[in-house]
Amino acid sequence: MKAEFKLSLNAYLSDLLYSPVRSLADVIAFNNAHPVEERLKDFGQSFLTDSQKTNGIGPREKTVLKILKEISTYVLEKLMKKHQLDAIVTPNSDASTIFAIGGMPAIAVPAGYDNQGVPFAICFGGLKGYEPRLIEMAYAFEQATKVRRMPRYKH
Repeated sequence: MKAEFKLSLNAYLSDLLYSPVRSLADVIAFNNAHPVEERLKDFGQSFLTDSQKTNGIGPREKTVLKILKEISTYVLEKLMKKHQLDAIVTPNSDASTIFAIGGMPAIAVPAGYDNQGVPFAICFGGLKGYEPRLIEMAYAFEQATKVRRMPRYKH
């Protein structure tokens, strides 16, 4: 994911007509130059710096992507069709990557908070073309639980 993130962000930023940053390296440098405004103490940027260290999608990443696509296509899709499921529901949003690799939609919504007040999610994933149904389910879950609350940042 980190290698793909770097490649995709660099491609996106380089195509912008106007932007003070043109690459992931520029974003990291900008954040370092503006630590207060970018709230580095609160959020850090380890994902960004880890992504910057990658060298693109090599053999290892291709193997992992192939395995994830096989899981998505041959396990999730087959399971859903066999049992006529509208969705697969998972805790947090970790499974969304497996859905995305296979081109399947997923949506994550707030599901609660841990002992320290950190939010966690629930993920609804489905077959290609199930986006409207997943949005309905996610919205119904949000309305039934009323879990979501506005974030509060401590400075």
